[in-house]
Amino acid sequence: MITMLGSQMLKSQFPILSRRVNDKPLIYLDNAATSQKPQEVIEAISNYYSQHNSNVHRGAHQLSDESTNIFEESRHTIAKFFVADPEELIIARNTTEAINGVAYGWADNHLKEGDVIVTSFMEHHANFVVWQEVAKRTGAKLEFIGVDEQGRLKLDELEDKLKNLPVRLVALVHVSNATGTVNPIKKISKLIASHQKETPIRFLLDGAQSAPHMKIDFHQLDVDFYAFSGHKMLAPMGVGGLLVKKELLESGEMRPWLFGGGMIFSVLPEETEFNPDLAERFIAGTPDVASVVGLAAACEYLRKLDMRKVEQHDRELVFYTLEKLTQIPEIKIIGPTKPKAGQLLDRLGSVAFLYQAVHAHDVSQILDSQGVAVRSGHHCTMPLHNYFGWPATTRASFSVYTSKSDIDALIKGLEKIKQVFKS
Repeated sequence: MITMLGSQMLKSQFPILSRRVNDKPLIYLDNAATSQKPQEVIEAISNYYSQHNSNVHRGAHQLSDESTNIFEESRHTIAKFFVADPEELIIARNTTEAINGVAYGWADNHLKEGDVIVTSFMEHHANFVVWQEVAKRTGAKLEFIGVDEQGRLKLDELEDKLKNLPVRLVALVHVSNATGTVNPIKKISKLIASHQKETPIRFLLDGAQSAPHMKIDFHQLDVDFYAFSGHKMLAPMGVGGLLVKKELLESGEMRPWLFGGGMIFSVLPEETEFNPDLAERFIAGTPDVASVVGLAAACEYLRKLDMRKVEQHDRELVFYTLEKLTQIPEIKIIGPTKPKAGQLLDRLGSVAFLYQAVHAHDVSQILDSQGVAVRSGHHCTMPLHNYFGWPATTRASFSVYTSKSDIDALIKGLEKIKQVFKS
């Protein structure tokens, strides 16, 4: 695939981007909520349903064999995209379900009263509310890491908690969907490793916003759990995954949390034995094969674009957007704007902002009247917004088809706000 990221040629591969909204060309800048789908992904799903649809692992006929083979090949493609072993991939509906899977399949079986779960104030609700509920069920205590004015984690607080508290789980976001902050995962992994006690400290990473924007090597990340959603990385809604270190699966430390169907090996009145095949053990009932096929097609599409080029394209868009928005006096940028010495700016995927004296919902509606789709509100990070006293923010977020001309359209749309509110 020889195509420039953000180019008109690449945009043409996404049918919905040819639409008009309010009689203006659609400028789609809401990719952190969900991305659009290329024709390749749409055709892969359509082809499965029109040519191969059948239940997997249950039939002795050709269609069932085809469907099973396609499902298994798709799982391998997805795992390879994340540089993980196929056995380490558990298919889920989205990041939220994957994190809940760790709550039910690991935390409920291993946490007890007095144990500590550490998360942060920048987390998406999916990596926040889940652990509140686990704490209620198990008696574990939930501790939080603060966030500085540039939107970065206060790692000294994490180190203090690791040193002085019986921490069993650290659950953090990789890239914030609100501030765009890229958290230093390797540094955090080393910090956790240096404070390991007799009972291991497990590390969960919310990868919903990192999987679409950067090369992910599950083994190099050195985390125990990595959750992601397909619909944010050009795949259909309703499919995602959880990557789990093989040793946790082989030892049974991570247990199934849904039961029935193909994850069963044998069922007796007294006892049920789960499937010894790790790839099968977590599939309860009929999987959404077509969506898994779509996710595999999206992984292949991104692989051919080259995720390192995707990240570079994204960084250029972030820099360009920050440059343009900082020229508007009424706007305050949320999240990192200044890189640390000798480093790249630790921000990807989005730029969120406050517009002085105008509510984010009004900003969003005025931009929509100009054909520009952005997101407004708390972005499922209410604790972060409360932490800094932000009523709501407006977020522009990017994908491989986003161009600098799209950012120019955003800036032009923001001029309309001055006209409407006489700023």
